[in-house]
Amino acid sequence: MSSAPVTVAIHRAVSPDRVPEVTAWVQSGVRLANRWDGFLGSGWIRASEGAADWIMLYRFADAARLEAWEESRERRRWLAAGEGLVEERRVEKRTGIEGWFDPPMRQDEPTGPPLLAAPPRWKQSVAIWLGFFPVNLAFTALIGWLVPSFADLHVVLRVLVTTLVLTPIMSFWVLPWVTGRLSGWLHAPRR
Repeated sequence: MSSAPVTVAIHRAVSPDRVPEVTAWVQSGVRLANRWDGFLGSGWIRASEGAADWIMLYRFADAARLEAWEESRERRRWLAAGEGLVEERRVEKRTGIEGWFDPPMRQDEPTGPPLLAAPPRWKQSVAIWLGFFPVNLAFTALIGWLVPSFADLHVVLRVLVTTLVLTPIMSFWVLPWVTGRLSGWLHAPRR
């Protein structure tokens, strides 16, 4: 199981005349989850005032603790208490690379900007390549200049060293920077 944080987004339909009941039910679920090991936070977003579509979000430190929460008796009781209040339409779990393409947003209040969908995979691929190519090229040139015997290593060892060095650089610095610069293009509406 992954040790990366996992964000769960649930699209639920809520009858506009049941908003106070649903709000109370969601808040009770948040209070319950707050006592659970590995819980990192939650929130919900409505598309607009009176909208039936709600996106409910929660995040756990890793997949194992998320699974423990989702399989818990407490959560099952809470979900049963909400039966008839909401209609679940879609559940999406995100970890790893998908998170690089999530726009920054407040998730701790019931109002705020609408939740943007992840960009198309081809745009994600272009963004990754735009970051990876120059970093890989610079690393390859630098390591060849600093350690000329690096080229003599077995290909598996060279790739192992290269990926061990470049993966954290890409994850923590390059991809957040690239996706920040390309945000308008990545999340532009489809024509």
